[in-house]
Amino acid sequence: MKNKLYRLCLTAVASVLVFSCGTEEKVYTIASPGNNNELVFKLTETGQPEYSFSFNGKKVIEPSLMGFEFQDTDKMTEGFEVVNTEQNTVKQSWEQPWGEFKTVEDNHNELIVHLKESKGAGRLMDIVFRVFNDGVGFRYSFPKQPNLDKVKISNEVTQFTFPFDNDVWWIPVHGENSYYESFYRKTPMSKTDTINTPATFETRDSLFVAVHEANLTDFASMTLLKTQGNTYKSELVPWADGVKVYAQTPFVTPWRTIMVGNKAGDLATSALTLNLNEPCKIEDTSWITPTKYVGIWWGMHLEKYTWGQGEKHGATTENTKKYIDFAAANGFDGVLVEGWNEGWDGDWTADGTAFSFVKPYPDFDLEEITRYAAEKNVRLIGHHETAGAASHYESQLEDAYNLYNKVGVNSVKTGYVNKYLDKKEWHDGQYGVRHYRKVIETAAKHRIMIDNHEPVKGTGLWRTYPNLMAQEGARGQEYNAWSADGGNTPEHTTIMPFTRLLAGPFDFTPGNFNFDYKTPNNAMVQTTVAKQLALYVVIFSPLQMASDLPENYEGKPAFQFIKDVPCNWEETKVLDSKIGEYVTIARKDRNSNDWYLGSITNSDARELNIPLDFLEKGTAYEAEIYADGEGANYKTNPYPVVIEKKTVNSTMTLDMKLAPGGGTAIRITPLKINR
Repeated sequence: MKNKLYRLCLTAVASVLVFSCGTEEKVYTIASPGNNNELVFKLTETGQPEYSFSFNGKKVIEPSLMGFEFQDTDKMTEGFEVVNTEQNTVKQSWEQPWGEFKTVEDNHNELIVHLKESKGAGRLMDIVFRVFNDGVGFRYSFPKQPNLDKVKISNEVTQFTFPFDNDVWWIPVHGENSYYESFYRKTPMSKTDTINTPATFETRDSLFVAVHEANLTDFASMTLLKTQGNTYKSELVPWADGVKVYAQTPFVTPWRTIMVGNKAGDLATSALTLNLNEPCKIEDTSWITPTKYVGIWWGMHLEKYTWGQGEKHGATTENTKKYIDFAAANGFDGVLVEGWNEGWDGDWTADGTAFSFVKPYPDFDLEEITRYAAEKNVRLIGHHETAGAASHYESQLEDAYNLYNKVGVNSVKTGYVNKYLDKKEWHDGQYGVRHYRKVIETAAKHRIMIDNHEPVKGTGLWRTYPNLMAQEGARGQEYNAWSADGGNTPEHTTIMPFTRLLAGPFDFTPGNFNFDYKTPNNAMVQTTVAKQLALYVVIFSPLQMASDLPENYEGKPAFQFIKDVPCNWEETKVLDSKIGEYVTIARKDRNSNDWYLGSITNSDARELNIPLDFLEKGTAYEAEIYADGEGANYKTNPYPVVIEKKTVNSTMTLDMKLAPGGGTAIRITPLKINR
């Protein structure tokens, strides 16, 4: 990874203002580089840490308490004194090997508050604040010290107290499933209990605020527990024995993050989470490549094929070669094959220890398939479903990845379809966090990319390990094949960019062209074809799948957009949006001067006027537009697509008509003008 940076440590710039209130209380204030945000820290009368935060003069977080409680040792919540403080300013830029932006700017002011208990053991705790122009991140640091060694964290006291009972977009914790696969709902904060992060708030003073975390490393995931008034408290996901986190000094917590913007799109384009993760630890990232792929997958969900052996087994040598031929003919880089390995027969979800990650079924010739794929300039994408048997998977990691290295497989989709890991631990507890990290680090050693399904939520780790390409962690396209509630609603994907996608790339798997299938639960794709195209731009992933059966793309001119659209971007702009109703996003291709635009709506038809002022001034472009055709409607007629071309420039505005459940996808290419 390239790092082009310069770093300033100037106390004159990152100045901390210290105010004395009476004879004892001191208030420490630090502003963002643009002076639009302000973080205030102080100790209460009992010596408990407390912070507040404001954005452009509007209070975002009212005074909120901080600290930790432990099992078998005294809590560290009060009785502190400030020993000293440090201040720094950082201004740097760095490049991502892939992402929504090529270059990321990191500009923040930092305040480190060194605390010591004024009585008793005199234990030490530091709190680090980093204030950006679009929010703040803070973490706790516990230095190595004689009176604090191994600890069992029982409670994190960190509060997020809002001025108002704001509306919040949220999903529940573990109540419906363990994989974050719930519909986001919008309610007043007072109507919630415990919610997952990222949680996105629409405030009464017209701000958009997202609470999340960054750099989740060897710790429990943070959820938000609604307490008294307008306050949430950090609620860490526990181990089966009730302990939240096992730790030993010195250790740091993940960053608690608060992103703020005047528009929802400001949250979607924030790099705050990435900037709070460590720089890339992989020296050579040339093997990490964004990929478009097809797969033996959708047919299994439609029960055309089976994962296990039998007359409908999908992962056969013959069938895989057909998919490889289709990929090669249409410019796709990879073919995902599920159900290739021993362990799928019977109720595989009940006991994942039956899976072998090195033994193919007899009708799947791994070496012949990978040889054939290489001949066609296509790669096989591996698949490791664990059914939540994490320790069983870890015992085979080295052998499994060595096998893939031998046959030329450099990316793997992992899965954990079980409520618990190893039948007792949550996916998002410290146990799960440790497991997923081990998989990513082992994969990096073997130069293998990971697409993690049923994951722990994303917190920016792909900056440090960019071989973590994508994750699921939300309701994807598969729900449209078997979900008892009928599938994803038209508004679902208009919410994702401002909620789930704040946690990172989402392997949603768009691209369905056929809507005439029948399933036992009558689930159905609830979009038009044009919206399926637009989702390639709206929902970011460096791994993008054309999810439908190959035969459903034959003879369909709209398939050209899927073949053309990239999955790695130079620049990203949210042009217009209203959470739950519509969103329009434009992205610039990293490898050309082309722009791509995706616009989607919920169940309502919509007319949007989109200025093209993001285009280079003085340049003429050809816009190839894939729009909903006459009579298009996600319920009654999802198929009509009109494809047209027109010349555009930066001074123009595009008028788009979106059908109910519809969308528009556009490729915008600079014109070569003969002079």
